[in-house]
Amino acid sequence: MLERIKFLRKIFSDNQKDQNCEELLKTKLAHLNLSGYTYTPDEAVEELGLDEELVNQLVDDYVAQIIKSIAQFDEYMQTLQDSRGENLVLDYEPFRELAHKNLGVARNLRIKDAEKLLYELMKKDDLEYLMLCLKALRECAIKLRPKCAYDTLKLIEVKKAL
Repeated sequence: MLERIKFLRKIFSDNQKDQNCEELLKTKLAHLNLSGYTYTPDEAVEELGLDEELVNQLVDDYVAQIIKSIAQFDEYMQTLQDSRGENLVLDYEPFRELAHKNLGVARNLRIKDAEKLLYELMKKDDLEYLMLCLKALRECAIKLRPKCAYDTLKLIEVKKAL
């Protein structure tokens, strides 16, 4: 948790919030064709028939949901890695269910980078690749709404301290 907060503080302080996500999308995840992607609410506004303010509120909710889900993804990933280390059968079901839940929201809001990354999380079995997708998902969510991501992490930190 502290690592994520330090990461966000670095993003805010050096004003290079696109670099980490873009670098990952240009190299190890280049096959997803997400490099240079920038979300705009226009498609969601038009297709859903909602006003832009409401779509933007929903995007903020999505970012908060993803930031909260990352901790769950991390727990599931640790379980998968432990199982692999003990030569047990890997149970991807809880991991994939969480990806599916978040994928529905990303699809509804027409957030293309999240759609592709969450689809990969649902379908792939390579743990190292899944870790890259999780990192990209987290960083893309932060890039999408940095203040919302930061506020969500601060709220999580405060709740844990109570």
